Amino acid sequence: MRLAGGWWFVGSGVVVAFVVASTLPVRAADPEKGKVVFERCAPCHSLGDSGDYDGPILKGVIGRKAGSLEDYRYSAAMKRSDVMWDATTLDKYVTDPQAFIPGNRMAFAGISDKAERDDLIAYLAVAAR
Repeated sequence: MRLAGGWWFVGSGVVVAFVVASTLPVRAADPEKGKVVFERCAPCHSLGDSGDYDGPILKGVIGRKAGSLEDYRYSAAMKRSDVMWDATTLDKYVTDPQAFIPGNRMAFAGISDKAERDDLIAYLAVAAR
């Protein structure tokens, strides 16, 4: 009997924790903050139509197949990846480019902070159209 009461107490705590956690406000991605995060990308990537950059142009990146710009020399790994860029794939790639597409040429350690990645992707959705 005592064991059952103990389990009920633990179970109640889990339910209370879940209810409290599920009512916390969700932080919305901020494109203005993403513009600041993009400064880490800007040395290698342009949002415009052209430029002399080490990385491919990101204009139109959302909805584009990875490795598909004709005027950029992609790695074989990127060309073979069959990745379509959207919020989910960009998030995984920017977290750890080498883990998401092993053998790609992007020399970038990644962005570990989820809020920064969300902000960056929100910025790209607006600025890279």
